[in-house]
Amino acid sequence: MEKYNISRGKYFYAVGLSYKKADATIRGRFSLTDEGKEQLLLQAKEEGIDGIIVTSTCNRTEIYGFAQHPFQLIKLLCDVSNGTVEEFQEVAYIYKNKEAIAHMFKVGTGLDSQILGDFEIISQLKKSFRQSHKLQVANPFLERLINSVIQASKRIKNETEISSGATSVSFASVQYILNYVKDVSEKNILLFGTGKIGRNTCENLVKHTQNDHIVLINRTKDKAEKIAGKFNLIVKDHADLQAEIRKADVLIVATGAHNPTVSKELIHSDKDLLILDLSIPKNVADNVTELDNVRLVHLDHLSQITDETLERRKSYIPKAQAIIEEVRGEFIEWLETRKFAPTIKALKKKLKTMKDAELNFQRKKINDFDEEQAEIISNRIIQKITTHFANHLKDDKTSSDESIELIQKVFQLETDRT
Repeated sequence: MEKYNISRGKYFYAVGLSYKKADATIRGRFSLTDEGKEQLLLQAKEEGIDGIIVTSTCNRTEIYGFAQHPFQLIKLLCDVSNGTVEEFQEVAYIYKNKEAIAHMFKVGTGLDSQILGDFEIISQLKKSFRQSHKLQVANPFLERLINSVIQASKRIKNETEISSGATSVSFASVQYILNYVKDVSEKNILLFGTGKIGRNTCENLVKHTQNDHIVLINRTKDKAEKIAGKFNLIVKDHADLQAEIRKADVLIVATGAHNPTVSKELIHSDKDLLILDLSIPKNVADNVTELDNVRLVHLDHLSQITDETLERRKSYIPKAQAIIEEVRGEFIEWLETRKFAPTIKALKKKLKTMKDAELNFQRKKINDFDEEQAEIISNRIIQKITTHFANHLKDDKTSSDESIELIQKVFQLETDRT
């Protein structure tokens, strides 16, 4: 399966970078906003790429798409991000065809997540596909692949306990606070930002700290008030940020901005301050560490926290991999069928033409020619012949590329490869 006919002979690639080799700073340079992803997709469309998905989270930025060479996709990413090709090459991975398919399954099912079993990525992939579909750069291959990955993800959630227990970046952050801050229920906790991680952190803070005076600040106050109402938190205006930082013992930053929102200049207090930065790119400037009373911890450090829950999850990896192999095998089988379908269709058309010519000849030659019976018999023979060829091409021991080429040559077929 070296080339896929569905995209006129182009290769299917997965190119990207993740937490495994790229630190938070580098990931931040290649991180894309929704607008940046749309710009990339529109540029791809202009360049004639008919199948592409781009996803960007705090842990990874990836492109799945068809191209003659992976550099086409890498250049698209570098054009719309703050990263360079040289930086990308130092930390990147590139997978091709079957390896690219296998990588998407691994990512989408949580086996490649920074915290094993964190399934947040599958919702990101769904969202990315919807965006590509809306902009008309999602072909049938990508639709079938995404649906297969979603199916595998659902089965792993339902048939294993790989996502059981409370292990996530937001939970790890609260664990860290509980371990590091004494008498946390009496401390002033300030949460700045109401993104996905911010909301989850809210829930875990309320649940595990028994702290009833957590302050929430967001640039858009009504979003903060919605969350505050759910968790009974105190909401302050964005203008009060500096004053609230002065009071805080713990500051959690999850703003999702593309530039630092908290720096040394905002901190005017001598008491100990623990800052957790749960953002990519980093939303807390490194210069806060110049202050002796400040301890800064980034989500990459939090993600390294392991506990019994995480160890137990690892025991379910083999079962999860078996499910992936089963679903991926079904996808590959569909792909192979799609690959030779144009040849089988052309063969059937050619045999029908030969049949029509022969019946027309016999009709003139034979008296009382039973045309209806001849049609039934000849159509059944054509069906048996094409089914035989199709089964041959499905056989794992068969080189389908060579067989397709031979069938096309012998029967002088013209196939539609769109």
